[in-house]
Amino acid sequence: MAADYQPPTSDYAFLFGEAFGTDIIARATGGELTAEDATDVIAGAGEFAASVLAPLETVGDREGARLVDGQVHLPDGFADAYRAFVEAGWVTAEAPASAGGDGLPGAIRAGLGEIWNASNAAFALCWLLSAGQIHALDAAASDELREVYLSKLVSGEWTGTMNLTEPGAGTDLGAIRTIATPRGDGSWSIKGQKIFITWGDHDVAENIVHLVLARTPDAPEGAKGLSLFVAPKFLVNADGSLGARNGVETVAIEHKLGIHGSPTCVLSYEDATGYLVGEVRGGLAGMFVMMNSARIGMGFQATGIADRAYQQAAAYAAERIQGSVLGRDGVTPIAEHPDVRRLLLSISSEVFAMRALGVYVADLFDRAEASEDAATLALAEFFVPILKGWATEDAVVLTSEAIQVHGGMGFIEETGAAQHYRDARIMPIYEGTTAIQSNDLIGRKVIRNQGATAEALFAQIDETIAALRADGGEVEARTADRLERAVASARRATVDLVGFASSPRDAAAVSVPYLMLLGVLAGGWMHGLAVVAVAAHEDVQDADVARLTAADFYGAHHLPRVHALAETVASGEIA
Repeated sequence: MAADYQPPTSDYAFLFGEAFGTDIIARATGGELTAEDATDVIAGAGEFAASVLAPLETVGDREGARLVDGQVHLPDGFADAYRAFVEAGWVTAEAPASAGGDGLPGAIRAGLGEIWNASNAAFALCWLLSAGQIHALDAAASDELREVYLSKLVSGEWTGTMNLTEPGAGTDLGAIRTIATPRGDGSWSIKGQKIFITWGDHDVAENIVHLVLARTPDAPEGAKGLSLFVAPKFLVNADGSLGARNGVETVAIEHKLGIHGSPTCVLSYEDATGYLVGEVRGGLAGMFVMMNSARIGMGFQATGIADRAYQQAAAYAAERIQGSVLGRDGVTPIAEHPDVRRLLLSISSEVFAMRALGVYVADLFDRAEASEDAATLALAEFFVPILKGWATEDAVVLTSEAIQVHGGMGFIEETGAAQHYRDARIMPIYEGTTAIQSNDLIGRKVIRNQGATAEALFAQIDETIAALRADGGEVEARTADRLERAVASARRATVDLVGFASSPRDAAAVSVPYLMLLGVLAGGWMHGLAVVAVAAHEDVQDADVARLTAADFYGAHHLPRVHALAETVASGEIA
């Protein structure tokens, strides 16, 4: 059975108030909220998740979603959990103030995203998609659409989806063939089929709002010809009540490796009624707002699933008595065995790096919006593919390591360890594969500006290295040395990558290694910042010792990957 979920409240208190050298919550809210207030929000979310969502994780995995007579039914307890989620105000908390939500700072939303996904990733996908659609409609929808649809999404009464993929159009959105034809009354007729639609149908909310990319009849070929529409499951009457079923049919639900409690639907649009969002042929820009939100959310999901796997592995290792440890008499818990300790530290040190980077990136977007500084926004956008790609790829490895801690019992479904691995495997694929993220990174954010944004990142890490050296401790010195060597390798790799500008195949062939290099480096930076913050404490607490140990381990076991990946980047394409 899965271990009880424990929210990482102390880590978030540290990240909100210390790790980045200031109270980032107070900075983001102009003093209206503080790190202490934010920690209280995280603690409350953790209690809700542990008591309401986590008990349904195994239920969702075992029962899965079912399609009966054209209607998707979710596992027992999901509908009640969703109502409780809405009543507690967690959907509204995510929404920006401009959309009628609470407008919580990004750093807090990062923590909430991790907690929902750690406790029940299949359930959390509903929140993630609705949150993304709220941001998209807030950015582009007309006043009428805001009143009818956005308000219901923000209240949690309705849920939202993202409809991009088709049988012949996955990565290549320009191949979309769904057609939207104007009717003359302000509405559009939508015809086509969409696949892999997360939470595309369910029975937990009274209506579902589909955000659909489609091509108008006179549109040019390619992505520039796409427009964006909202198409509800149930049409909405003039008085706001729900009317007839729209022409959107759930044809099938996919049977998947993991996230069984999340319905992944095939939707058929047969003269379905839709309403234009934004401008004709401006669909990709509008949808990108939702895609960007979802990609950042994948970083939170990766952190959450990996942490849940860690918690379960650590609990098992503490209880499992097996063998002896050299130099000690009698049998011991496997948590005392050196290699099991290595595995547990491998997972926990990287989970912290992911958690810290998620908070940093979310706060960076807040700072970019508040300052309207182009360089800050460029760095925030630079990190989106890194957070999504690196965190999700490594979460698959970390959940596998958690199985390894269990030994043979990890391969047995009864323990629950396998579910985390199965649930994690989709993350490097959906919301844009790692290759899609890396191509975006090198094409739009590295080569285009000759590595200027990458160098801005490296310069910030240099400042952390200087602060570490000034502190003078042993861990500080080792962390500084390791980070300094890693930054040097990253700079060389960036020069090599920029040098491939005239050879796109070479650049594309090593784009994923380059992304992973930056992710590993950013994780080391997060640990470096943590070490600087701990060094400022007058009294060393147990938590401080644990943070220093985690940083030391990450620097010795994970950060060296930067050097190997730099060698790979330098090679270019090898045919």
